[in-house]
Amino acid sequence: MTTVLVGAGGWAYFRLPGEDPLSAYSRAFNFVEINSTFYEYPDMRTVRSWRRRVPRDFEFTVRCHRDVTHRNRLKPSDVNIACLERMLDICEALKATVLHLLCPRGTKLNNEAAKNLRDLFSSVKLNHIRIALEMPHGDSQTPNPPLVRVMQDLNMVHCVDLSRNDPAYSSDILYARLFGCGESNIYQFTDEELSEINAKASKPKFEKSILAFHGVKMYKDAARLKAFRDTGRFPSVTSSFGLESLREVLSEDQPFPASKASLIDRQGWKIIDLTPDKRIRAIKMLARLPDRQYSSVEQVLEALTT
Repeated sequence: MTTVLVGAGGWAYFRLPGEDPLSAYSRAFNFVEINSTFYEYPDMRTVRSWRRRVPRDFEFTVRCHRDVTHRNRLKPSDVNIACLERMLDICEALKATVLHLLCPRGTKLNNEAAKNLRDLFSSVKLNHIRIALEMPHGDSQTPNPPLVRVMQDLNMVHCVDLSRNDPAYSSDILYARLFGCGESNIYQFTDEELSEINAKASKPKFEKSILAFHGVKMYKDAARLKAFRDTGRFPSVTSSFGLESLREVLSEDQPFPASKASLIDRQGWKIIDLTPDKRIRAIKMLARLPDRQYSSVEQVLEALTT
């Protein structure tokens, strides 16, 4: 049976009153992808404290510092090798088995890139740590055949957004960073999308599937998928249904006055509970509004009931 890890990109915004965010997060999910290591090298005492604050079976994955990918462009220089070894030390301290690398935009996925990749990772001892390599964000490029061969030779995982595409080749590990089909990370997944992601991740060809949510609703999306895997049903996203569910969503952050167009732009991507068993995007309700200005949530709801 495939082991499926469900979590998000970081724990900093997972807040419970009076509790340490990481400890609270580790009770809700079984893994986390550390994003902060992409921007800075943490002190190793801090890294070891992260490991101590979570259960024994909790798993970390680590994002590789941008020095390796964006500043030094994955070239096999002494400086880059030293940076990479520093990241591997962090993985070892966390007992992390995956180090994620993101190719920067504009990366030419050609024969030279394949050679650099082989030379760089042949210069370090990975031991049990697997590399999950993600192609540039916003690019439609997929690894070319020489690059795929190098990735396979080095036992790398092709990291993808499983809601957008599938890996270029089969691997025993699936690593998916889930942003969805919206603009940047402004997205919330439907029940149907989460169900499809779960079906792909649960295929027996994978020994382990790692699902890291990264949208603005990442904790809710991850919790909904985890609940579905545990119970076979998706939980509600709000505490009410129909128009009252829409009220909750609009009350979160919608400024007024607002036009129909601005309401759709700002709120239409969010999920609301139509009934206990059916969820829809808010745009399906907001699209029914007359095309005018609204001064409050109450005016919006009134317009939808007439």
